[in-house]
Amino acid sequence: MITLFWCPQTRASRVLWMLEELGEAFEVRLADVRNPDSLDDDFREASPMGKVPALLDDAAGGVVKMADSAPICLYLADRYASGRLAPAADDPARGRFLFWMFFTPGAIEPAMMEKFVGFEVNPGSCGWGNYEKMIETLSAGVAEGPWIMGDRFTAADVLLGSSVFFMKQFGLLAEGSALEPYLERCQARPAYQAAMSRETD
Repeated sequence: MITLFWCPQTRASRVLWMLEELGEAFEVRLADVRNPDSLDDDFREASPMGKVPALLDDAAGGVVKMADSAPICLYLADRYASGRLAPAADDPARGRFLFWMFFTPGAIEPAMMEKFVGFEVNPGSCGWGNYEKMIETLSAGVAEGPWIMGDRFTAADVLLGSSVFFMKQFGLLAEGSALEPYLERCQARPAYQAAMSRETD
């Protein structure tokens, strides 16, 4: 059984969406990261940083314990939906897929922090360039769509779509952004809607 440690209005919503896309049985356990004293040992073992999301998964050799949305989504796609939500390891599309899988933690999130806090960075020194370069790159990536890998929806879209949602929520997405139609397509997916319904229950 897959167990997701989740807290509402956090990055854990990404994994909730991913699990709905998989269609596998799973359970959700509240990990109130805003009240650290309430966190149990299972959660602490899965998440050394004490952050959500975290995951437990019963495997043949024992229990898989892991944290952070990008590695969790990659693990779930490879284990439960290889060839569907993730190109197989020998698929030439795998390299591009991996780039976009880690674009969220490697480029989007630091660029969002840059923009939100208002500090200036040296685009030549930062892996994400700057906020404008990140937006330009992502917009170009989804332009040929409907998804980041073309006609194929993958786990990368779960991470990217949720990131665009956060950008919009925090007022970081320009009016009329080319990313708006992409976000609308993501939000129209039944699995996304099922996950958001759980978020508000």
